[in-house]
Amino acid sequence: MPDQTRPTVREQTLGAMRELGMTTVFANPGSTEVPFLVDLPDDIDFVLGLHEGSVVGMATGWALARDRPAMVLLHTTAGLGNAVGALATARVNRAPLVVLVGQQDRRHLEHEPFLAGRLEGLAGDYPVAVHRPPRAQDVPAAVVRAHHEASHGRGPALVIVCMDDWSHPVDPGQPRAAAVRVARPAHVAPDDGAAAEVAALLDGAAHPALVVGAGADSAPAWAALTALAERLGAPVYQESFGARAGFPQDHPLFAGHLPAERSRLREALRGHDAVFTAGAPVFRQYIYADGPLVVPGTRLAMVSEDPAEAHRGPAGIAVIAPVAPFTAVVADRVRERPVSPAPRPPTAPEETAPPAEGEPLRAAHVLRALAERIAPDTVVVEETPSSRPQLHRLLPARAPLGFLSAAMGGLGFALPAATGVRMAAPGRPVVAVVGDGSALYQVQALWSAHRYRAGVLFVVLANGRYAIMDRLAEHRGGKPPWPAFGEVSLAALARGLGCPAVEVRSHGDLVRVLDEVVPGLADRDEPLVLDVAVAPDPTFAP
Repeated sequence: MPDQTRPTVREQTLGAMRELGMTTVFANPGSTEVPFLVDLPDDIDFVLGLHEGSVVGMATGWALARDRPAMVLLHTTAGLGNAVGALATARVNRAPLVVLVGQQDRRHLEHEPFLAGRLEGLAGDYPVAVHRPPRAQDVPAAVVRAHHEASHGRGPALVIVCMDDWSHPVDPGQPRAAAVRVARPAHVAPDDGAAAEVAALLDGAAHPALVVGAGADSAPAWAALTALAERLGAPVYQESFGARAGFPQDHPLFAGHLPAERSRLREALRGHDAVFTAGAPVFRQYIYADGPLVVPGTRLAMVSEDPAEAHRGPAGIAVIAPVAPFTAVVADRVRERPVSPAPRPPTAPEETAPPAEGEPLRAAHVLRALAERIAPDTVVVEETPSSRPQLHRLLPARAPLGFLSAAMGGLGFALPAATGVRMAAPGRPVVAVVGDGSALYQVQALWSAHRYRAGVLFVVLANGRYAIMDRLAEHRGGKPPWPAFGEVSLAALARGLGCPAVEVRSHGDLVRVLDEVVPGLADRDEPLVLDVAVAPDPTFAP
């Protein structure tokens, strides 16, 4: 019988969750989590996902939108194993998560009973921390430590909890956790030596440039980088495959996204004798190619809050510091120069005009129609690999968190992440632009979007194939062995999961639906899937 005079591990953990603001739990539970979840208090919100990838994806969107840790609950080996890809994405997306992982009863773990998991290393190096409390009464302290570590390390921190631990009494004198709060410095002194060194590098350059990334996606960082770019008169490039925007992409000095292939990267930055990168790696690549990243004579400097990003970056000056205040000090120190607009990437004719009578819809037609209608504060969640370059050209991010994508590159992010963002930021319109192949990886998230009234507009670009894979095969001069899947209907799948859906087969249908839906997106509490038939895009450039 539990000792009724002392609080239990569960009660102390719930108290810690309340104090830390983690009162929403994203979960796909199993038997090892039942002791924690039965009779969950009314002030703890439970959000069910039908697959662990959806669970972690929703929590990732929630954490990024609120900029604080989200709570996740996973079921032993099967649940954690299913979630590993999404946890890797959360780590690279810098999303703070506290992840409780259920384990079999502590009293017979030695004999490896059914559902016992070898959990500590299952997620590899992607968690920022993994705790297996040695005693039941150490669980609440481990949860608080995980919150600190997730906040500071900007990634998932795991706590493995045996199912019988929750009912164990805790000694009232047992310290729950160290009274520690990890605070990142919010101030950089005006005479900071590193800032002076970067400012001198930029002042001494004839043609400086800036590169921004996901680590600069905040209102203070945007303001500091805008001030720096305008004082220097320098073009601003977005990192390749950036998961978030680090600069207002409708600004006259925005010069587009860097290519992720070395020869094209060298050409993009040719003529710049100094490049300062803020909140991004130097420089992220995709397909390997020989040669240096930049032409000889180009000097590189960077600032990042991520020590690993700074340490591995081949920059002459690498500073580990908060991006916004550091950049603001640099901006104050550089001399002012004339401003001239940055060159813009060319726009193809099919990206500006609707299709002629009898011509198929293409992704660009859909993206252009969205760009003409969505509000500046709309969050665009992207997962359409073959159309991503066009999305960048046609749907610029105009506000912080205006663009969100999977930094890791694995599919299955957009549907749950958009759902989590909308739940965390109900006042902002959210549009997810997703390929049909991508949508199939976590289509279960549409049930959660419907169940929890997340009013996301899901725009599915349905070309009936893995178009990005087709383009990659063509890029190598070969023939792909995988078939098309044109018989799959995302609209039918959505309706089967309780989510409303509309099939769009013409430009007229597209315009009509968007004109009806987009004006009310900020207030919408019902998700909608637009299953838009598009012809595959014929080209690909990494």
